[in-house]
Amino acid sequence: MLAKLYGYAMHRFKVTGGLSVAADVGGDVQNPVVVLLHGGGQTRHSWRKGFDALVEAGYHVVSLDARGHGDSDWAPDGDYRLDALVSDLRSVLAQIPEMPIVIGASLGGMTGLAAVGEAQAPIARALVLVDITPGYDTRGTDHIAAFMNANLDGFGSIDEAADAVARYNPNRPRPKNPEGLRRNLRERDGRLYWHWDPRFLSHGELHPDFVQGRLEAAAQRVRVATLLIRGGFSDVIGDEQVDAFRKLMPAAECVTVAGAGHMVAGDRNDAFNRGILEFIARQDNRSESAYSR
Repeated sequence: MLAKLYGYAMHRFKVTGGLSVAADVGGDVQNPVVVLLHGGGQTRHSWRKGFDALVEAGYHVVSLDARGHGDSDWAPDGDYRLDALVSDLRSVLAQIPEMPIVIGASLGGMTGLAAVGEAQAPIARALVLVDITPGYDTRGTDHIAAFMNANLDGFGSIDEAADAVARYNPNRPRPKNPEGLRRNLRERDGRLYWHWDPRFLSHGELHPDFVQGRLEAAAQRVRVATLLIRGGFSDVIGDEQVDAFRKLMPAAECVTVAGAGHMVAGDRNDAFNRGILEFIARQDNRSESAYSR
């Protein structure tokens, strides 16, 4: 059971259709819960530094691998639609003892927004969207899709994978030791492959033409404190998207991390963590004030 896990461990949650999704779980279970949702084509390891910062700050943290990603099960039928991702998240949240703060990056933010906004009863006490809004610039997402489609035949070495990442994100220094990438790769027949199901790429349903209206409606129904944190250099969320978001959710807070692109946490981790922790602390203070009354 989740309630018995203290410290850092991997846990598996049963979700829709008998699948299970993997999660890193850390921190004291008596503390407030934060759930982390990564972006498409990433794994829970993309939150590593943020995960550690949240645990150190006194939170119980659950960092999920979405279905078809990382150590989670691949969908036998290739179902990676938003409906499936939302259903999985709701299944996980139902197994957590208290309502968490949900933090989602990119696709994870879309999942969190739809799950929270469409729920018939409250399932989270706050929501953080990382460089995603109901409408987004497809030039940025096309850039991401091109990167994900470019190496479906894998890599001959870890250095080849690091070179591909450096070409995709030239603003982030290439690590001198690329071994950290190995957590996001799996070896098959002598080659290294990104650790996600390639069928995930076939779901054009995630294009804004299909999901924008749904996410706008969900945003208008969100009744919990919400933070949008975006990268100043993002090619996915620009001023136009932020302005539209503010009209949908005028009470939401918006923070821009200078010098960061779409992968905000990886580009400017210290600034990102500071923005997240300050927002979460305010939610805790509000909860304590309401309780004391």
